[in-house]
Amino acid sequence: MPAPQDTFRALADPTRRDILHLLTKADMSIAEVSDQFDMTRAAVKKHLTVLSDGGLISVTTKGRERINQFRPEGLTPVIDWIATFDLFWDDRLDALKTALQQFEAQDD
Repeated sequence: MPAPQDTFRALADPTRRDILHLLTKADMSIAEVSDQFDMTRAAVKKHLTVLSDGGLISVTTKGRERINQFRPEGLTPVIDWIATFDLFWDDRLDALKTALQQFEAQDD
């Protein structure tokens, strides 16, 4: 399992996010991904390697091609990190609700 920082590093680059978005729609070879971008196959391969190291894609060999596939479970570190902020907002919104209820009770 990759370290969470590898996942965040993979997502930090807009090109890698675009590649990941493509792979959510269909599994693709390096050539198919390269056709979608104005860069060399070598550059695309580097981006795919970072995505793989981040656990966001898997790569399988079919004949002479390497097929890249999105791994939604690779987003778990991101979801877990965001969840910590959900708790923050839940607490804050609960406090606001309590304050508003107390304010309404004073007006009655």
